[in-house]
Amino acid sequence: MEEMKRYRRAVFILVYARANKKIEYLILKRRLHWIGWEFPKGGVRRFETKRGAVKREIREETGLKILKIKKFHVYGKYRYDKKYSYRKNVIGQTFSLYAVEVKKEKVRVSDKEHSDYKWLGFKEALRKLTWNNQKRCLKIVNNYLKDCVSL
Repeated sequence: MEEMKRYRRAVFILVYARANKKIEYLILKRRLHWIGWEFPKGGVRRFETKRGAVKREIREETGLKILKIKKFHVYGKYRYDKKYSYRKNVIGQTFSLYAVEVKKEKVRVSDKEHSDYKWLGFKEALRKLTWNNQKRCLKIVNNYLKDCVSL
């Protein structure tokens, strides 16, 4: 009998900072599994809340101090393009979207997963991101910030 295939629970985290009366977004250059640009993301561990996963992933992937966390009611799902031996029976990820405000500082990139980072304005970040689901999430957060955040 075939074992049940499942999706790993994850969070997408749009990290932003207010700098010179503008919003800048943090994107990371991926090196593990694929090469391209993304925003911080990661799996939700067993017995961990999604909010807890957001805090842990920001600490692990950037080292930045969180000022504010905003949960969006935006969800998605995608399949992996290959199998990973350490993720038995996992065929993809579901995700929930969060935006995290931080103070713009030097990022301590996790060498295992990423090789570089950039602070970019909306248009530049949109052009640089690799995946369409992350581009969609960036548009959602940017529209919210334009409407709700006084700079």
